[in-house]
Amino acid sequence: MTEKQFKISGMSCDHCVKAVNNELSGLKLNSYDVEIGLAKITYEETIVEENEIIAAIKEAGFEVVD
Repeated sequence: MTEKQFKISGMSCDHCVKAVNNELSGLKLNSYDVEIGLAKITYEETIVEENEIIAAIKEAGFEVVD
C-alpha cells in the first residue's frame, strides 16, 4: 500500500474540493482526503497507478505540482 500527498494548484474553494473528490471517487483507492491545494491518497500500486490519480485530478481541472 502506498500513501502519498499530491500538491494541487488552482484550487480556491469547496467547489474545487468537490470536483477533485468526484473524479477520485471513480478510482479504486483505499482512501483519500482532499482539501484546498492538497490530496492525501492511500492506494495499492498494483490496482491504481500514480499517473491515473494525476489524470483524475487533471480531469477535475487542476494540475499536480511538485
